[in-house]
Amino acid sequence: MRERYARVLETRGVAAVEELVILAGLWAAVSAWTVHYSAAEPSLAISNLVVGLAIAALGLCMSMAPERSQDLNFVVLALGVWLIIAPWVVATDASTGAIISNVITGACVCLFALVAGGLLMSKGRRTS
Repeated sequence: MRERYARVLETRGVAAVEELVILAGLWAAVSAWTVHYSAAEPSLAISNLVVGLAIAALGLCMSMAPERSQDLNFVVLALGVWLIIAPWVVATDASTGAIISNVITGACVCLFALVAGGLLMSKGRRTS
């Protein structure tokens, strides 16, 4: 029992980072309507909605089983990069608010994915 409790505590930091991934994904999903660029750039709004919900779902999966989620961190990292470049790829003339929101959200998602991946790698190295 003690061993199981120690393993749960070891992955708790990773799960906390994954919960931040969920929040960032939810923000990406609703940011078009909170920053008010959904009418001006509907394609960017739909892209953010789909990618944000995907990030939130992946974050939920990763927080439920952090020891088995190392491969999903690369997917979340790729989706974070997509959030950063989406205003220039998807939108024809994105507003400053849309660009700033996407770049900051994408950078946070990338940072969270890298931190979670690093924590998982360091935990795996110590327990081996």
